[in-house]
Amino acid sequence: MDERSAVRLAWLGFALGSACLAGAATVVAPAFAQSYPSRQITLVVPFTPGTGIDIVARTLGPVLAQRWGQPVVVENKPGASGNLGADIVAKSQPHGYTMMVSVLTFAMTPGVSSNLPYDPINDFTPLAEVARGGMALVVNPKALPVTSVQELIATAKAKPGALNYASPGNGTAQHLGMELFKQQLGLDIVHIPYKGTAGALADLLGGHVHMYYLPVHNALPYVQDDKLRVMAVASAKRSIMAPNAPSFQELGYANMDIELWYGIFAPAKLPEPIVQKWESELSSITALPEVKESLLKQGMVATYAPSRDFAKTVKDDVVRWRAVVEKAGIKPD
Repeated sequence: MDERSAVRLAWLGFALGSACLAGAATVVAPAFAQSYPSRQITLVVPFTPGTGIDIVARTLGPVLAQRWGQPVVVENKPGASGNLGADIVAKSQPHGYTMMVSVLTFAMTPGVSSNLPYDPINDFTPLAEVARGGMALVVNPKALPVTSVQELIATAKAKPGALNYASPGNGTAQHLGMELFKQQLGLDIVHIPYKGTAGALADLLGGHVHMYYLPVHNALPYVQDDKLRVMAVASAKRSIMAPNAPSFQELGYANMDIELWYGIFAPAKLPEPIVQKWESELSSITALPEVKESLLKQGMVATYAPSRDFAKTVKDDVVRWRAVVEKAGIKPD
């Protein structure tokens, strides 16, 4: 055999070997998907028990376990405003057994944190959106006796810097939501940050601050007792929990939505067959009447958006809220 023939045979062998490997990979991936899951799945919640994210995880977990025949365990990993738990998942192997349940603030964090240990876009596979929760802009009617958004805006414009709003801390959804409100309407309203929700709500009820963003279901008891008044819900349409409260959008104020989406994330590079398996299960589970009812009792509406759509939502929100932070002059931690 001459040298040219030997080279041709070597290349032929390499090509055949590569084809076999590619074929094997094609066979292995579906087989892996068929056997998945074969052991315990962990849903990491990057906040404390009792939060909205925790409720979503503990609502979906038992249903997933029943359908898949494998344990689904919720692990709370609070710390660093949710960054600790997110970092654990970002650095996990993409085998489909370590997932994260998170919320809109996951997309807000990049704008207010200068040293994130992970990339919120490239280090995760967004699997699906599974729920949404509405926010209501409320005022203390004794401290600020306005009855509509229009009246609130007129008062704020007539007295620049005289009104204030509370938030549970810098960089929270309430903080950035109010900064967006101010930016859209050209208002000067002073931010008063607290260390958590309890202090902010107490001072709102006591009349020491004028307004606050509250989850709709949390606001309702105080509204019914005439301690707070809803100006509007920060969503595209009215909340089913507060049908008498208008939405900003129907009042003609666009781009002021701050609906809290809840979703499930995996580490980056999760095999596509596993992504599809999660999509299929979550699409079915979020349509179950018992799941819808359970979430609604906690102030959330079951929703479903597949991986590609949810990934776009997350990416768009990272861009959107970073722009709000920059325009407001909020300094990253």
